[in-house]
Amino acid sequence: MTFRQSPPALGHPYLDDRRLTAYLRQALPDEVLSAVEPSLVEMGEIAGGELFELQLADRLNEPVLTRWDAWGNRVDRIEPTPLWRRAEELAVRHGLVALPYERAHGRYSRVHQFALVYLFTASSDIYSCPLAMTDAAAKTLLLSGNRRLIDRAVPRLTAREPHRFWTSGQWMTEAIGGSDVGATETVARRDADGAWRLWGRKWFTSAAASQMALTLARPEGQGPGGRNLALFYVEARDERGLPRGLRVHRLKDKLGTRKLPTAELTLDGTPAQLVLGATDGVKNISPMLNVTRIWNGVSAISLMRRGLDLARDYAAKRVVFGAPLADKPLFRDLIAGLEAELAGAFHLTFRTVELLGAEESGEATDDEKALLRLLTPIMKLTTAKQAVAVTSETLEIFGGAGYVEDTGLPVLLRDAQVLPIWEGTTDVLALDTLRVIERQGGLEVLRSELAACTAAASQDDLRATARVAGEALASAADWLERASAEGREALETGARRFALTLGRAMELALLVRHAQWLDDAEAETSSARAARRLARTPIDHVHPASTLA
Repeated sequence: MTFRQSPPALGHPYLDDRRLTAYLRQALPDEVLSAVEPSLVEMGEIAGGELFELQLADRLNEPVLTRWDAWGNRVDRIEPTPLWRRAEELAVRHGLVALPYERAHGRYSRVHQFALVYLFTASSDIYSCPLAMTDAAAKTLLLSGNRRLIDRAVPRLTAREPHRFWTSGQWMTEAIGGSDVGATETVARRDADGAWRLWGRKWFTSAAASQMALTLARPEGQGPGGRNLALFYVEARDERGLPRGLRVHRLKDKLGTRKLPTAELTLDGTPAQLVLGATDGVKNISPMLNVTRIWNGVSAISLMRRGLDLARDYAAKRVVFGAPLADKPLFRDLIAGLEAELAGAFHLTFRTVELLGAEESGEATDDEKALLRLLTPIMKLTTAKQAVAVTSETLEIFGGAGYVEDTGLPVLLRDAQVLPIWEGTTDVLALDTLRVIERQGGLEVLRSELAACTAAASQDDLRATARVAGEALASAADWLERASAEGREALETGARRFALTLGRAMELALLVRHAQWLDDAEAETSSARAARRLARTPIDHVHPASTLA
């Protein structure tokens, strides 16, 4: 009889995730956990059942751009795939954007939201991208204080009824530069009646089917640079669904995130409204970037988790050389290392989520606000790099099947590869990290956070692990002092290694804290094993490079 390998199966993404359930027991008061857990169980059933099955069935579908209708009218209509249409409906009904604005659980509303997003993302083919920009647009508009735009858009961006719900795009990238937004060439001109219109070409606009967007443009006559840009609000289509002064040239042919309609478009007199003044557009859009960077981190850990879930199930079924792959020492060693990377990334991401929730609820201390500003770029760049590495190793576990598209596996790596690029590349975020440290006067809030995480370690092995984190942070601080004395070139040369050291040191410290809590609670000790394993990987990326230099 011809051999046929059983494919990997997905269990219940919430009930089977001991890391998530243990973290929520630690992070949430009992009454909050009791209130939110039914929604997490339901999302797990959807993500591991209906949505996962639809994802596999929808594998070959991609969004379709129709430029002209049958009668020669320019319509530039973008149709999403069946998976995305269903993903939107489920996301809206479960409040994946609405929850933090409803604030039913105060500072914990963000933890609830992103726990749901963590379960949802890997089964949605990155529908989390338009949700991220929608969440970020709602926050940016609220912070702007522009009552007219708040009343117009925020109820739609945070709606729980699919027929009312809007998503938002984020139109910043132009051919002249992605990260260098100060070089933006889009021009804003005023009509005789004082209304603004935009003229220019946007090279890369994600979620191009969204009803609205926030975008940067330079008011006519203003000088170069980012400070002379303004932040504008755009509604992409009129009441008939026709484009309002914009033309979609094509959808991008991308390596991954192929369900996501990313367009190249021209603004040809597009009506727009100022969000907050005619200058400082980069500063005014920064709340949007900070929120989307956290979504980026949650997407990273979601994709890592999905790959490892499928790999573990496959390894239990796959017999090689007379025994299940799961029983092979080499496999057990590999999977332990990958789980340690996910564990560190998970706790760093959700610590950042906690800080965001505390700030939005008005309960954050000044140190917590400063820590949020610093951890956001560090978390995003660290977890994004981990996601690419972990999903790549995950595919290798499947051998040739991991390279074959109709297994549904390669999409994990292709989609993960966007994470170090979107919302700021690793280099851009490393420089952001330096800027935050310079503005805040050093690393003190990070030292305090690491000390608080590791001080509770009572077991000898956890204390030894905590020392690794502390030594890495001390090494990074020493490098920062020396590089600052040498000048800007030295700082920028080592900025990536420095930021990665901070990220990995904090992952290890947070993992130690959680492992000690689990021990104190007489729960499972998987986090302690993950902490010990993570401590044996490169944590200090600064010192070896400095020595070689």
